Amino acid sequence: MLLKRITAIFLTVIFVMSSFCCLTAKAATFNADVDTKCKAIYLLNIDTDTLVYEKDSSKKVFPASTTKIMTYIVSVEHIKDLKGTKITVEKDVLDRLIGTGSSLSGLEYFVGQSVTAYDLLNCLMIKSGNDAAMLLAYYIGEGSIQTFVDMMNDKAETLGCKNTHFMNPHGLHDKDHYTTAEDLAIMTRYAQTLPEFNDITNRVSAYISVDKAKEYPLVTTNYMIDEIRGGNYYYEYAKGVKTGTTDEAGYCLVSTATKGGYTYLCVALGAASVDNNGKEIEDNGAMQDSKALYEWAFENLELKNVINEQTPVCEIPVSLAWNQDTLQLIPEGSFSAILPKDVEASSIDISADIPGSVTAPVIEGNKIGTATVSYANKKLTEVNLIAAETVERSKILYFLYTAKKIIQSKWMILAVSILVFLLIIYIIIALMYNISRDKKRKNRKKNKSSRK
Repeated sequence: MLLKRITAIFLTVIFVMSSFCCLTAKAATFNADVDTKCKAIYLLNIDTDTLVYEKDSSKKVFPASTTKIMTYIVSVEHIKDLKGTKITVEKDVLDRLIGTGSSLSGLEYFVGQSVTAYDLLNCLMIKSGNDAAMLLAYYIGEGSIQTFVDMMNDKAETLGCKNTHFMNPHGLHDKDHYTTAEDLAIMTRYAQTLPEFNDITNRVSAYISVDKAKEYPLVTTNYMIDEIRGGNYYYEYAKGVKTGTTDEAGYCLVSTATKGGYTYLCVALGAASVDNNGKEIEDNGAMQDSKALYEWAFENLELKNVINEQTPVCEIPVSLAWNQDTLQLIPEGSFSAILPKDVEASSIDISADIPGSVTAPVIEGNKIGTATVSYANKKLTEVNLIAAETVERSKILYFLYTAKKIIQSKWMILAVSILVFLLIIYIIIALMYNISRDKKRKNRKKNKSSRK
């Protein structure tokens, strides 16, 4: 158990550090020509960690079964051997879902028998089984579903999810069970680093079994990856991740898509699933929005080289250098960004933050300042500006500069002032002395004349 916790902590630390070091997702959102139906959307370019489109992504919404992404995270971090760990299918645990209208994966056919944790994860993510969520939570929480839910909330906080709170492991509606599109993206990015997650969530079908004589099929609820049943929702470039639907949450979907060397993650939450009269809306707006946004992104965005590391950005005055008045500054490294394909280089704004001047010597590669790279008044990144060359200091100019500094220093001014003051005093004393001496001479001459 200690090893499991250490491993979980290590993975979390690595994920959080990488998230913050890479920049928490850079915002370069663009205007997508897509009429979206979802309440909240978060479209992220995974290659560059750039948020390219969002719609109320920090607004609290109900997540429905996308909750199971966190259920997966906590389960995998507390079960070391997924395929070797057997969990008993307990009837009293499944009975807690009676009357809830839950999505089930067929585990009622295995009551009293043991299935692997790996099979339960397939039931959880492929078939969206609330029964699997309950069994995993009951097992890991050592008989307490609430203990497992507490683990979910602790993990969300650790990952940096700021507006998330879970009340159960499956996503059935509760007014205090909520998240945001942004937070769900954070959870998904972390889950993608865990064992089996990407493989399981991208499966269209699988089987659970206790023995070869008894198998139960699992078929995905995600029509975007199901070529046979997907119809207009099917998108050949899509992969995983998790669907979700309740009347209160509406249609929800977390997915990814890869095409032409680019990969995007889309979190689409809250497309209406029932109308004002409570009648089911057949069109799954979350899948429609996700597919439309992927098509827009692949068609209109591309990775552009914005800054080359050897291309000067600006120049700065340099002093104490012989026959050189300025120094060129270049980026510390090249930078590329996801931008609209029709963007010209002249549309990229590079604003330098540098001192008024520098003093030689300057070593090539020394950091002098920074530059902010922006497009359409949106910050893309900030890069360090470094000296493009080494500039030696002139000994003659340095001597004159030092002499000037000494002469202009307050101590020199004070010393000169004191000397001038002393000189004045000396002159006054000398004058007074001379006046006194002359007076005495006159008196002596006068006395001699009177004697005669």
